[in-house]
Amino acid sequence: MHSVSPYPHTALAAWQLALIAIVALGGVAAWLGAVFYAAREPRSRDHAAASHSPAAPATTGPAAATSAAGHGSGHHQHAA
Repeated sequence: MHSVSPYPHTALAAWQLALIAIVALGGVAAWLGAVFYAAREPRSRDHAAASHSPAAPATTGPAAATSAAGHGSGHHQHAA
């Protein structure tokens, strides 16, 4: 038995399906690109510019040397 659709001309042409797929994939690609762009590490140039701004605190003295030494490896070492 063949059922008759109440909407007779709803079948999409192949080019319409391809266009839908291209737009959908393009949107996903743009979204992923935006996510990776936002999550990237800041460039060293940007970091250097921020550290030389007048509003940045001075990074000299023994406290700065101690805090700079602890930022290198990402692992905290405890004295035994």
